[in-house]
Amino acid sequence: MTAPASLAERVLGGEQGMIARALTQVERRAPGTDAMLAELHRHAGRAHVIGVTGPPGSGKSTLVTAMAQEYRRAGRSVGIIAVDPSSVFTGGAILGDRIRMSTLSGDPGVFIRSLATRGALGGLARAALDAVTVLDAAGWDVVVLETVGVGQAETDVISGAQSVAVVSVPGLGDSVQAIKAGLLEIADVHVVNKSDRDGAHRTVSELRDMLRLAKRQPGQWNVPVEQTVADRGSGVTALIERFDEHLRWMERNGERERRARRAAGTRIRWAAEELVRDWLRPGTPAFDEAVTQVAEKHDDPATAARRLIGWT
Repeated sequence: MTAPASLAERVLGGEQGMIARALTQVERRAPGTDAMLAELHRHAGRAHVIGVTGPPGSGKSTLVTAMAQEYRRAGRSVGIIAVDPSSVFTGGAILGDRIRMSTLSGDPGVFIRSLATRGALGGLARAALDAVTVLDAAGWDVVVLETVGVGQAETDVISGAQSVAVVSVPGLGDSVQAIKAGLLEIADVHVVNKSDRDGAHRTVSELRDMLRLAKRQPGQWNVPVEQTVADRGSGVTALIERFDEHLRWMERNGERERRARRAAGTRIRWAAEELVRDWLRPGTPAFDEAVTQVAEKHDDPATAARRLIGWT
């Protein structure tokens, strides 16, 4: 008798039930997760990973739904990782993005998974990058990573996405919410959604003015501003074309490899931080002893920390 296939092997075979199980394992950090991800990592790197970010109320989920429908019309499969905020009290999340994307249900070429932030800052759950690896290795052509809407601090998406869309919308208070420190710089494509509203042309004009003022190196990608009305599908075809153009530009200029290295660095750092957090927790003998030494003034916090992580 042959041995049963491992979970990773079944994910690589495209079994949707096993993909869902792998994503659950990733989110829970269940035993065996690291070994599974190590096997999947060797097969990842083929999908076009697109990040969609922006302020609350900009229609990100509706836009992602319209994008998925457009990709499906073109015969491409789509995996979606939708990150929702967690309660600061319970750690739970409504995971409403998946509800808003219900029109995609039943299509075997679309896979949707919601993840909670679990307290992660920057708009991205720490498990999200591992989830992207799972869907990438499973063979999805495009993986869309939709972050929570937390404003200008929401820049972690550049660590996991190859192409980043920053979504703005007229009439939310700021004339251009995307013109904030951080968000302006991370965009590969600016999207003015709900562009049938009053003030849309002004928002587009201001964005283009800001982009013209930004220092641009020779050969650098020329960031476009696209207008969409996602709930009607208007402008989505042109947006998909911009993503495809950006992918071709990255491949010509070596930018795809540079972004892969950036993502690798982020994931190594996050993995190291997780290991350190596990080591530096109450109940660990070395940590408890260090706490005692610092509390009794026999040691100071910085010296104790360096000793615990082996820097002294």
